[in-house]
Amino acid sequence: MPPSDAVLSRARRVRLFLCDVDGVMTDGTILMGKGTELKRFHIRDGFSLRLLQQEGIRVGWISARPSPATTERARDLKVDFLRQDPAPKVKVIEELLAEIHVHWDSICYIGDDIIDLGPLKFAGLAVTPSDAVPEARAQAHYVCEHAGGQGAVRETVELILKAMGRWDAAVAKFTS
Repeated sequence: MPPSDAVLSRARRVRLFLCDVDGVMTDGTILMGKGTELKRFHIRDGFSLRLLQQEGIRVGWISARPSPATTERARDLKVDFLRQDPAPKVKVIEELLAEIHVHWDSICYIGDDIIDLGPLKFAGLAVTPSDAVPEARAQAHYVCEHAGGQGAVRETVELILKAMGRWDAAVAKFTS
């Protein structure tokens, strides 16, 4: 289903893109053994974050679960803000927003579980992957067709850049 005019209006105001990691950037699977933790990240989700940054939109990850795999992938993608803190996510985000002088109404937040309900409630554009828990989907302005770790982030980035009229220019940089 195409996004509503209200969702497109919210997307045009996005200046900061924040998302959960496990269940959004990944499919939620964590492989552990012999002191090693592995996570599977979708390459197009990661690349889309770089597209946002090229268009002047900062990117951050908010996770309640510290993870070396998350840290490594965030570093690889040059994520602007990485917060891995077990404190309530609203508190963590409010500290970040105060630090960078941004308001809730200009952020997009993508979350998939009940731990994300607070940020979804306050975000200017609240988004969930298709496989998010029902409580999270009920808070969302937009529910993706794609699941977490399966293109939901890319879908959201495209929605934002298309709403801003910047998608074609972003794509054109790769056609010459």
